[in-house]
Amino acid sequence: MNHLLIEQSYQCPYCGEQIDTFVDTSQENQQIIEDCSVCCRPIELNITVDEINQSIKLVAQTDTD
Repeated sequence: MNHLLIEQSYQCPYCGEQIDTFVDTSQENQQIIEDCSVCCRPIELNITVDEINQSIKLVAQTDTD
C-alpha cells in the first residue's frame, strides 16, 4: 500500500451522520478523536492499516465506550 492519505467514511455513533475523513496510511495503528461535523460530539476513531492485505479498518465509537 502506498503511504498516502486515503478517504474513508464512517457513521457518527451519536447522530448517525455519514462522515468522511482521511486516513494516513504511513501509520499502522492510530487512535484519533474527531468532533462530528453535525452534532459536534467527540468521536473516537480506532484505525488499523494492514499493508499486507492492503486494507484499512476504521471503528468509530463514542468517547465513553
